[in-house]
Amino acid sequence: MRRPFTLLRWAVPAVALLLAACAAPPPPSTRVVLLPQDDGTPSAVVVKTAGGQQRLDKPYERASVVATNQPPVVDTTDAATVQARNPSLFSMRPARPQRYVLFFDTGGTRLAAQSQRALDALLGDALARPGADLVITGYTDTRGAAAANDALSLARAQMVRQMLIQRGFAQERIEAAGRGERELAVPTADEVDEPRNRRVVVDLR
Repeated sequence: MRRPFTLLRWAVPAVALLLAACAAPPPPSTRVVLLPQDDGTPSAVVVKTAGGQQRLDKPYERASVVATNQPPVVDTTDAATVQARNPSLFSMRPARPQRYVLFFDTGGTRLAAQSQRALDALLGDALARPGADLVITGYTDTRGAAAANDALSLARAQMVRQMLIQRGFAQERIEAAGRGERELAVPTADEVDEPRNRRVVVDLR
């Protein structure tokens, strides 16, 4: 007669666990995670329900909406967890924009020797991202007339553009412009030979 009693003692906790599982609240139907900006600038988002609102302003803060008549519940997650739970979203995320600066010899469109490595990196990265867009902007130093420098800066940008097209990058995805003496990397007086101002800036995005 003792054996049924023993079975009953073990059955009670099993029923309690089942009841606890049935009583557990359903998982949140909506979660909002604040991801960090690529450039590190601060950002924020407000998550609202009929029951209230919460402001997320720190990277990887998370707001979970359990019920629409209650305010969102805020906690913190981390990069590894977010990526593990949303692999398909991260796989579709576009690559980060990249910037390359190429320098030129004075008075022409000949690339300075020290910029050859940057040019090789640009060509390789651009061809690896055929769907990307390129914005190429040429500049000069302050030597010479402003109109001549406008033309020279455009010629430098177009030279880099042509190199990319020759390597197989789609020409319709490349924009080239010349800014002449404007937006000097190193501010100088007029008629100053400054190598760091004789440049082409390429933004790959």
